[in-house]
Amino acid sequence: MDDRTPGPRRSRSGRPDPADLRQLADSPVSLRRIARLFAPHRGTLAVVVALIVLSSVVSLAQPFLVRHVIDVALPRQDVRLLLLCVAAMLGVAVASAVIGVVQTWLSTSVGQRVMHRLRSDLFAHLQRQSLGFFTRTRGGEVQSRLVNDIGSMQGVVTQTATAVAANLTVVVGTSIAMVALSWRLALLSLVVLPPAVLLTRQVARMRHRVTAERQRRLADLHVQIEEGLSVSGVLLTKTLGASPRLTARFEETSADLVGLEIRSRLAGRWRMATMNVVFAAVPAVVYLAAGLPATSGGMTIGTLVAFVALQGTLFRPLMGLLNVGVDITSSLALFSRIFEYADLPVEIAEPVTPTALPRAGVAGEVRFEGVAFAYDDDRPVLSAVDLVVPAGSTLALVGETGSGKSTLASLVPRLHDVTSGRVTIDGVDVRDIGLADLARLVGVVSQETYLMHATVRENLRHARPGAIDAEIEEACRQARIHDVVAALPEGYDTVVGSRGHRFSGGEKQRLAIARTLLRDPAVLVLDEATSALDNETERALLGTLEDVARTRTTITIAHRLSTVRDADQIAVLHRGRVVELGTHEELLLLGGRYADLVRGGLRREPAAA
Repeated sequence: MDDRTPGPRRSRSGRPDPADLRQLADSPVSLRRIARLFAPHRGTLAVVVALIVLSSVVSLAQPFLVRHVIDVALPRQDVRLLLLCVAAMLGVAVASAVIGVVQTWLSTSVGQRVMHRLRSDLFAHLQRQSLGFFTRTRGGEVQSRLVNDIGSMQGVVTQTATAVAANLTVVVGTSIAMVALSWRLALLSLVVLPPAVLLTRQVARMRHRVTAERQRRLADLHVQIEEGLSVSGVLLTKTLGASPRLTARFEETSADLVGLEIRSRLAGRWRMATMNVVFAAVPAVVYLAAGLPATSGGMTIGTLVAFVALQGTLFRPLMGLLNVGVDITSSLALFSRIFEYADLPVEIAEPVTPTALPRAGVAGEVRFEGVAFAYDDDRPVLSAVDLVVPAGSTLALVGETGSGKSTLASLVPRLHDVTSGRVTIDGVDVRDIGLADLARLVGVVSQETYLMHATVRENLRHARPGAIDAEIEEACRQARIHDVVAALPEGYDTVVGSRGHRFSGGEKQRLAIARTLLRDPAVLVLDEATSALDNETERALLGTLEDVARTRTTITIAHRLSTVRDADQIAVLHRGRVVELGTHEELLLLGGRYADLVRGGLRREPAAA
């Protein structure tokens, strides 16, 4: 099985995957918790189990019908009995097929419903995680848990659980039927089957080792393709002149796969050959025993044929039962990974009794009262910050890289929560405002602009789904981007491309500003929102933002003097503290840290905080 194929991961060696064992050791899983997921569907699951048992029992009738045909109907030339037996055989086949279809439909329906509920709940739970969680987590890890692991969970119902029930029923039922036909041959089978099973498992282990190495090298190849042929990867490769080196590395990995693929195919062929030998050897031994007077016990030809048919159905379910431990371990590991994310604490939680703040009644005064913040206990970022931003005024935050400007601004929309102190809007702690209401009150335009792979109109309407086209175009005019969009071949219906690569950095920032203006927030946070603009465009946009800012409170983070000099207040941060506060002229006359920043070239400082 390919590692990327949906379904519980299982080891071909018949042993639990070490990664699964480590996962369960780190995050044990309660079987009761898993059972609760399926509790609403226990009636349907009971029907599925009953259908599995019924299907296995019905299928066991086939060999007995064959024996009756060979031993009775054919020797006696009893056409009526022959027709009845043949009709019964067809009936058994049709009944087994219909039962199998219904059982698959029911088990898949249960799996899909449980998967849907779990996937939706986990997505909603992850949406509530703080920004810090996503900065700490590897990019593909969240997607893997949400898509691959939950997608594979369905296999627990449709494959693992049903396979265990079916295999157990078949093995028990077939063994009873074999004893009923001939206890001597059944005893012989018990002696022959274990060595055959052992041989097959040994060959499977050999194949597993080769396949595991092949999968590792194949994963390396996929990583090289993703890194070397993505838009960002190609851009980096071309600018560094690294194409020959990457090509050589890719060729080396591809060459390794050639040998591993050959060995994997041969190992698979050896496994199939071993199983074919087993399938041929076991009936041969049974035929030999049936032909010897000492062991035949007067067996009829019909009984012999029926017995061999039964024994042929015993090998695969028996192998399946021997791997039950592996299947259960891999399934539990799957649930462990899902529950690990489902149990993540919500750092930015909804208030228990939120305070209603309708947009129409919000003036927009922002206060920072004794604010402190730390990502880790031993790494404080902000300390004792006290600031008042009157409604409708502008506050500019300046300071050297790492002084805490972006972190301070991020506390207003609750991208992080204060460690101590509080942040208020119109006197209400932001932690007491519902998250949806807060998002309507506070608009954020960050330095890094993210655009979805959708049309310009859809990207803008993402901020306000009910916005009409005229409102969208007006927001774009305010952000000085309407003429650019209107000149595109499909105008506002133009697809922006992956992460907005169709547009320049400055154009993306203007689209982000238009998207935020469309929400009409009471408080506007601009975190290097004009960093990618040229001076002329920035001057025009600043004029627009100045007009917009008259009706809202604006907190600006910038490294360009032109962006901050006209602010009503400028707060200078140093090592997480506000060390100076005043207007541009007042701070220059003070001759302190702000004056040093201006003399040092405020506009040329790296755009990071």
